[in-house]
Amino acid sequence: MSGQKKFEMNNSKLNTTGFRSFISCTLLFAFFAYIILSGGCTPTTETIEVRTNRPKKLTKPTTTEDKKHELLESIAHRFDNPEAHFELGQLYQAEGLLVSAEYHYSIALRLNPVYRDAQGAMVKMKIKNGDTAGAKLLANTYMKEVSNSSAGSCRLGTAFQKQGLDEYALACYQQALRIDPESAEAYKQLGYYYFSKNDKVRARDYLSRSFEIKSDQPDVALTLGQLGVEIKIPEKTETSPEQLEKSVK
Repeated sequence: MSGQKKFEMNNSKLNTTGFRSFISCTLLFAFFAYIILSGGCTPTTETIEVRTNRPKKLTKPTTTEDKKHELLESIAHRFDNPEAHFELGQLYQAEGLLVSAEYHYSIALRLNPVYRDAQGAMVKMKIKNGDTAGAKLLANTYMKEVSNSSAGSCRLGTAFQKQGLDEYALACYQQALRIDPESAEAYKQLGYYYFSKNDKVRARDYLSRSFEIKSDQPDVALTLGQLGVEIKIPEKTETSPEQLEKSVK
């Protein structure tokens, strides 16, 4: 009798252990099934928002090589882009690859014959290659192109100045002033030219004249203030309704 009881107790323990194992296996199977099924479910609105709000990778080039690669891709996609050729030429010029730089400058000018920045760069290439006579001839050719335009002469002068060609830049600004003696822009460019040379007297004179012709120039006013010139801005006078009626009559 006692043996039968022990057998029944052992049997019940086995049944309990087996039941627990069965429950554990079932729960584990259900857990993995849930993971598999949920992985293939359609994303909810919240998950879409989380994904779309992730920070995007920066596309702005961080190195010269990155910038060069981007420009080459841009040119491959659209060859007739003078700005891309010019910028690529600038990178090659900075690296001392003058042949490659001149090649892209020439293409930029072929696509846009009045691209002043590219014209200034081409003159610079002549000088770097030791052809000073050719540089002078080319610069004079470009200056003749704008000999009837004060604004064009200023733009060409700025292009020369960017390339460090001060002699040609100054000649362009002076040409602009001869074309239009009342050009605020010409006086302004001459003023900033002398300001860059630390010639404060001439800078003050030319910038003051530019400001007299055109007072709506905050940058000129700021520079004049740095040069010790007191800027007087005319006060706006309020017009009464009666005065408006009289002016209408």
